[in-house]
Amino acid sequence: MASASATNLLRNEHDAILKMLEVAEEAARRINSGIAVSPEVMSGLLEFFRLFADRCHHGKEEDSLFPLLERRGIPREGGPVGVMLHEHDLGRGLIRTMAEASEGVNSGRSESASQWARAAADYAALLRAHIDKENNILFVMAERLLSESEHASLLDTFEKIENERMGAGTHERLHGLMEKLYGDIFPESNK
Repeated sequence: MASASATNLLRNEHDAILKMLEVAEEAARRINSGIAVSPEVMSGLLEFFRLFADRCHHGKEEDSLFPLLERRGIPREGGPVGVMLHEHDLGRGLIRTMAEASEGVNSGRSESASQWARAAADYAALLRAHIDKENNILFVMAERLLSESEHASLLDTFEKIENERMGAGTHERLHGLMEKLYGDIFPESNK
């Protein structure tokens, strides 16, 4: 498969999401160890997960890739597409829990930080397993089934989805946020 494939683009997005999951896991570890994590880190992670992971990345999968795979014979019900959609919904629930906990942290509710940490750790575990399944099962199936022209069409559609859902420049801004948060949590990486 050519390097400019839809699945390669999605795998690259997975790499960015995995980097932010590291930040979320470390933030959760710190909170669970009694170390304060700034509300800016929590809100930055939430923004990244809502916009980049869910609205942009999952939007590309749900609105373009998955329907195409279904048309090519991969079933939604009882198949890998259905599992991925279910896991996207579970992730959205955990993002809502993190958002509610972040509001609690901002309002001074002491238990909210540990609720955020638990939801963040659960979200990271869910997405790590989810990404592994997509990268190593679903995307491999897509690479076998889809033609180069279908990949090219998906790439065009992905670009439209990104522009419509996030707006011009948001992708770049979120990558900048990713680098900032990673550097804030792992300052040794800036050396």
